[in-house]
Amino acid sequence: MKLLVLDGALARCSAAGFVDGVLVAEEVADGARLQPVALPPMADRVLRALAGPWPRLDAVAVVVGPGGFTGLRAAISLAEGLALGAGARLVGITTGEALAAALPETLRARRAVWSAVDTRRGRLVLERLAPGAWQAEDAPQPMAEEDLPDPPGPVALVGDAAPGAAARLRARGADVVLTEALLPLASAAGLVALRRLAGAIPLRGAAPLYVEPPAVRLPG
Repeated sequence: MKLLVLDGALARCSAAGFVDGVLVAEEVADGARLQPVALPPMADRVLRALAGPWPRLDAVAVVVGPGGFTGLRAAISLAEGLALGAGARLVGITTGEALAAALPETLRARRAVWSAVDTRRGRLVLERLAPGAWQAEDAPQPMAEEDLPDPPGPVALVGDAAPGAAARLRARGADVVLTEALLPLASAAGLVALRRLAGAIPLRGAAPLYVEPPAVRLPG
């Protein structure tokens, strides 16, 4: 099975290719607002690494958010187009799921994973995964940092708003580990996609999870 994975949710974009569950290619570019320009050629190079200019794809996976409006739209639109053109399955992965998948399984087995993503409006979006889980427990929740709930047990923090969230929870006495998984990677998101495609966890579509509306709206 050939799988292409795309991510543009936060201040990084990446593309990865898997063949029969093995990572064979990955490209990463850090920086905000790069996704519309950087992702298409990255995807093309990963596709060529899979096998030839346009190999037969079995599935395309994409990180659907929470994240920035422009980056999500760029990644999801590209994924939809590639999947349609190849007649491939399209699978969505949340930002929190992708971030959690980058952590060592020994850490995830002992701790819940909380993903805190910065909305750039003085708030964050919280996603929670139970210990050892590969999918989020419920829908992402936007909130102020001071409104973070107390974790019921040991927790590992991921996401670009994780440093502030970890400091806030530690000040309350919570058992918190701040991880280095601050921005998602397509290679980690692919691990979740492979489990979805295998039926180990429920499938998710590619509808974007903006959580909060865009900052700019049409007049009227």
